[in-house]
Amino acid sequence: MTPVSIDWETEADLVVIGGGVAGLTAARTASLRGLRVLTLSKGGATDTSTQYAQGGIAVVAPHGDSVESHVHDTVEAGAGLCDVDAVRSIVEGGQAAVAALTDLGAVFDLGRDGQISRTREGGHSTRRIIHAGGDATGAEVQRALNAAGLPVLFGAAACEILTGPGGVQGVLAVSGKGFGVVHAPAVLLATGGLGQLYALSTNPPGATADGVALALWAGAAVADLEFVQFHPTVLYTPGGLGRRPLISEAVRGEGGILVDSEGDSVTAGVHPRGDLAPRDVVSRAIAARMRALGTDHVYLDARAIDGFPQRFPTITASCRAAGIDPHTDLIPVAPAAHYQCGGVVTDPHGRTAVAGLYAAGEVARTGLHGANRLASNSLLEGLVVGERVGAAAAERLGERVRVTDVPTRVVERADRDVLQQLMTDHASVVRDRAGLDEAIKRMKDAVTQRETGSSGPRFDGLAETDDRPQATPGTEIAGRIAGIEDAALTLTARTLLLAASARTESRGCHTRSDHPAPDDRLQHSMPVLLDEDGRPRLDP
Repeated sequence: MTPVSIDWETEADLVVIGGGVAGLTAARTASLRGLRVLTLSKGGATDTSTQYAQGGIAVVAPHGDSVESHVHDTVEAGAGLCDVDAVRSIVEGGQAAVAALTDLGAVFDLGRDGQISRTREGGHSTRRIIHAGGDATGAEVQRALNAAGLPVLFGAAACEILTGPGGVQGVLAVSGKGFGVVHAPAVLLATGGLGQLYALSTNPPGATADGVALALWAGAAVADLEFVQFHPTVLYTPGGLGRRPLISEAVRGEGGILVDSEGDSVTAGVHPRGDLAPRDVVSRAIAARMRALGTDHVYLDARAIDGFPQRFPTITASCRAAGIDPHTDLIPVAPAAHYQCGGVVTDPHGRTAVAGLYAAGEVARTGLHGANRLASNSLLEGLVVGERVGAAAAERLGERVRVTDVPTRVVERADRDVLQQLMTDHASVVRDRAGLDEAIKRMKDAVTQRETGSSGPRFDGLAETDDRPQATPGTEIAGRIAGIEDAALTLTARTLLLAASARTESRGCHTRSDHPAPDDRLQHSMPVLLDEDGRPRLDP
């Protein structure tokens, strides 16, 4: 084996991995409490899922709404797997979290009465979704948090969470200056989702499940990964691959109607709320209609919405770029991978079972989403739990940490194109035993093993701690980051396939055509850990 040469070292009280809503909210909160925070971000300042969030933030409205109503809607969408106490805790924190964001300068759309405008989305019983820039809420949230001026090391990827008997000791990372070690007693995983497991996704290129893999390698549990939410209405273009623009649920909230190629309603008779049913219901209805008609998309009819370009400027631009005018044309749409409802198992304050390791945002499984996320609860969770982690990290102050060596780890990697096609073919909106077994078998055949880390260098002291490296990744660094991503995708794919195979029922956004009904015996989460050989196993 070839030891990794450690080119730089530094120290912090909290390392935040990820530059989206959860990570930056935690970093700001911790900094205000006097903690030294270092944020690592693989991409640029806007290369986050937060940036692309269109719909808004679900937060209890001041009139005609209540915490209990929001909790009820969330639990109903979650199909029996929500942690009701966690749901209530996070929903109750929504208004304060939005107020803090507003204090940072975030500007939300106002109605004619001068009050914050609210819309309704699928699964919600009332209009409680606040939004910004029409359909650019995530971009406004990202802008406000970026404007806070927090130090972020861009182009830097975490390779390993380093732990000892007392929990977290630091992070092995790679940046433009090579491999480095950050000595720290607390680490927050805020890495976003796993959309790049699939050929089509609404997620940015960096959504490669890094946090899930980092947590598993560190000894933490993950759960509910089988519940991948496919957004029902993603802009369809023939041959389109990679990140695709989504057509926000708010379009249906404002009156848009789903129709098939023959002009018939897609959701009539499927659910009492029709086109505003929870996302798993709508995605299944679209998938079923496409199979029945032999088509690869359906349509969203938004022609009756007055002022569409003003209300939905981002969507309008995406449509026009594809040669579609929403005022006169039907918008072709199809489901695509959108959101991971499960993730690293935490409490409502982001704590995992590994002391000093936290997770927040899409990468975490707090119990809020259960088997299916309620629309616009994601930014809510990132804001609320991110702030809580920033405060909770102070509990690790005073822990004496010193990384003295970096262990070697053997990881498996599969070709990304092969992996994405396997997941798209066999672990998408509808699954069955034969397809899952085929994917598991072919994944085993596709992997190669690589060593990462080092058995080697000892750390007797810090390098220049005030000279934090400025990342300017070149081809070599980009290749190393891609290798880390491929290893994370491979481990996460195998974990998801294991969980999906074990869940012999249909629940939330996990649909098994060979087990079409829910099974009361499986109305619980199934945590996954790594065994002694580094392979995922169900935690009995």
